[in-house]
Amino acid sequence: MSLIIMILLLSLLILVHEAGHFFTAKLFGMKVERFGFGLPVGPVLWEKKVGDTVVCVHAFLLGGYVSFPDDDENCDLPADSEDRFINKPYYQKAAVVSAGVIANVLCAILLVIITAIFWGHLPSGNYDVYAKKIVAPKDYSVWKSGLIEGDQFYKINGQKINNAYSFITYIKMSKAYDGKTTEKLINDTYNSLKELNPAFEKDEVIPKGINIRFPETKYEDCIVLDKYESKGAKYPEDTQIKLPERALKLRDELIKENKNYYESKGEYSLYDLAQALSDNYHPINISVIRNGKEIELNPIYINEKGSLGVELNIKEINIDTKTPIQILKTSVKYLVDNTYLMLYGLGQIFTGKVPLSDLHGVIAITKIGGDEIAYGGIFPGLLLTALISMNLALINILPIPALDGGHLLFMTIEKITGRKLNENVINKIASTFFFLLIALMVYIIFNDIYALIIHKF
Repeated sequence: MSLIIMILLLSLLILVHEAGHFFTAKLFGMKVERFGFGLPVGPVLWEKKVGDTVVCVHAFLLGGYVSFPDDDENCDLPADSEDRFINKPYYQKAAVVSAGVIANVLCAILLVIITAIFWGHLPSGNYDVYAKKIVAPKDYSVWKSGLIEGDQFYKINGQKINNAYSFITYIKMSKAYDGKTTEKLINDTYNSLKELNPAFEKDEVIPKGINIRFPETKYEDCIVLDKYESKGAKYPEDTQIKLPERALKLRDELIKENKNYYESKGEYSLYDLAQALSDNYHPINISVIRNGKEIELNPIYINEKGSLGVELNIKEINIDTKTPIQILKTSVKYLVDNTYLMLYGLGQIFTGKVPLSDLHGVIAITKIGGDEIAYGGIFPGLLLTALISMNLALINILPIPALDGGHLLFMTIEKITGRKLNENVINKIASTFFFLLIALMVYIIFNDIYALIIHKF
């Protein structure tokens, strides 16, 4: 039932978008030939004429459209008919093209306000993260850190922790022996090795049987995430370099021997040793809140599995919406904050910083939304629908042919230049981008199906 509810909510967004186009067109006296639910690909499941508009449902349900007499070359309306979209003033055409986006924005606002009124609160986007239980083996460094069950994680490496995603990202990125390090640490380690073992040059192979003394361990830098990385709006940047296989092989040998010196086998140089010794631990410095006080723990060193060994208790921080002022203020802030993150995320996609393999669509949204409704009730589902509606608005207003923003772009160029663009060229560009979008949608569907199979979400 939760999945069905989510599908209905997503269908509502399509209807709202197309209804925006439809009613605005009717307001300006334009004739609308077809109101389509789904894209005109494959068979028509249902069709009926309502007034002078044909309402139809297509088999390919992922989308919708409103078509005008201008879209039909065989239309019997006179070329100068006032019913035609093309013969209307620029501001009316622009209003019709933009109406779907505006309808989605208004829908998002309405859904958030409805949720704020009837739920009595809205999520702040922040969470308190607690140590519910320490489940690590006794040799894990977390046992020596001073952490006790019930502590609230407050800061990691100087950054406040307000969600589980950033906490887990810090842990995973701080795992030991990840095969990467920095040039600076390699050089610092080499200089220390050279001071203790001055007889050998940087790349000179150390003769067999010679013992090389090790300096005090220099740990790798602590991981630090920026505000976008900590919220999952962009991938954390990794400025480290990958070590060559020979250095990794030597590193594993040193770990196995676990000595404060190295007995040369006549294979490696001081610089090889510096590389191997530089791939070790990213210490994690954690402070917690205990009995109302901030307490600094001893540094924690994450093992090569990237596991802290602590079961978390995560509590969402909500903001009350009991009064009209609270409802309005909190609703606006909720949408503004999330829209900003969406815009930032779109920028990451268009600059190639998010791989196509990580893009997901309607199937993933339905699954996630269904889970939200199943576990949290209808209101989390409504909030997710509001964010999707805002996302649809942002994507559709982009100046990409075949989207509303592309149509608006061509119309604006015509208005500025005072010349009509070549219709055949525009149609070819729009058709090309339409099929590219369809191809992208199909690819994303396969992404979604594969993600479901491997239980990614």
